[in-house]
Amino acid sequence: MNPPVHPVDEHLPLGRLTALGLQHVLVMYAGAVAVPLIVGRALNLTPDQVAKLISADLFVCGLVTLIQALGASRWFGIQLPVMMGVTFASVAPMVSMAQTTGGTAGAGLIFGSVIGAGVISILIAPLVSRMLRFFPPVVTGTIIAVIGISLMRVGINWIFGNPVGPTAPSVPNPEHLKWLADAQAAAGAPGSSLPPVPKGFAVVPTVPNPKYADLTGVGISALVLLSILLIAKFAKGFIANISVLLGIVIGAVVAVGMGLMNFDKVAKAQWFDLVLPFEIASPVFDPILILTMTLVMIVVMIESTGMFLALGEMTDRKVDQAALTRGLRTDGLGTLLGGIFNTFPYTSFSQNVGLVAVTGVKSRFVCVAGGVILIVLGVLPKMAALVESLPTMVLGGAGLVMFGMVAATGIRILGGVDFKTNRFNAMIVAVSIGVGMVPLIAPNFRQWMPHAIHPLIESGILLASITAVALNVFFNGASRDTSAAVNAARQADAH
Repeated sequence: MNPPVHPVDEHLPLGRLTALGLQHVLVMYAGAVAVPLIVGRALNLTPDQVAKLISADLFVCGLVTLIQALGASRWFGIQLPVMMGVTFASVAPMVSMAQTTGGTAGAGLIFGSVIGAGVISILIAPLVSRMLRFFPPVVTGTIIAVIGISLMRVGINWIFGNPVGPTAPSVPNPEHLKWLADAQAAAGAPGSSLPPVPKGFAVVPTVPNPKYADLTGVGISALVLLSILLIAKFAKGFIANISVLLGIVIGAVVAVGMGLMNFDKVAKAQWFDLVLPFEIASPVFDPILILTMTLVMIVVMIESTGMFLALGEMTDRKVDQAALTRGLRTDGLGTLLGGIFNTFPYTSFSQNVGLVAVTGVKSRFVCVAGGVILIVLGVLPKMAALVESLPTMVLGGAGLVMFGMVAATGIRILGGVDFKTNRFNAMIVAVSIGVGMVPLIAPNFRQWMPHAIHPLIESGILLASITAVALNVFFNGASRDTSAAVNAARQADAH
């Protein structure tokens, strides 16, 4: 008589396996494609390059999901129903890097930092679970709240326009531009006694830009947001779980109807194309940027620890120290592969863990099917071109929900913190959030500081993380009891 198969190792019929795998993909899809869109546009990459970022992202999502769910040797893969995706925790530091250095040069710096952080994460995976005592709820909640608040800027700029560029709030007055052109021409004329225009001289934007906060775009963003809220309120089960994706689809349909979205790029894109390493930019390794990304990965791996433990309880499979190390090491491997294939840091998507709880299906092979679907989507450039073609106002309404939910997760974790009998906790949260807001509110605060440390201090998330950990150790010490930290990490579904 054959021993009973554990639910985690159960093989389901192909049809049901495919349907359930597709469901996992749909739940994570909006979050998965948002990061390459944010970072690609922050880098001012071409639409073709952004589409390649999206393809590479989906491909690596699938590849690392297979490693995590199937297992690869005794070193990698926790062999639980886990879907892998790009972590939102890495977005703010990468956007800061993009704003400092744009184009493919900035992309190379980002990919170099991702590769470096991936290698270090693989090496330190066995140690991370022992660092839980430095990340109690007061620290974890603060960090995740700052991540969400920092990302809200991206969503708001999607709705109204960016601080600089074609959709900036103001543009130079055409009369002033004409005067400057005439002055340059006069100064350059033969025999002119006028001095040449100083190098770098430019007209300050003073006229309201008609493209900024256009009411049509604001209306579409509002429609997307309203659609998401209504679907989340009145729909049930799976439909409610993909409310963000459905809201984006509704906004895209309206944008097409109004002539604001076209499919020229989709028509030109190939049907099939391989995702190749270093296709967009070769990595550039900057020690400070690698340190920045490594600190972000430590926070992400702490969250993953709680999620793996919760998933083990949910599926009735014990997660021991060895299994936990394999899972965290795979987060690092995914990040390493992400940098090699010109994409970003990867972690276990905990919204999909919620789907395991909703459906009651514990088989890891459902996530294997999801991984295969993601790989297929990654080698279909037309799919990536379709996503890249979405107008930013469509993404803006969804961005408020996605990024706001990240901040709400941090607030929910802080809700379990003892502020009543421990007066120091409020001080930790207050100062850490304040320090984390400095790069957001006053981005030029670092102008007189050594240039070498700029990448380290221009991320509000990193500053808030260091401040929160240091203040917690100063005020509260490092408790040996990690149960509270584990519970906080379990709630940290802010990916």
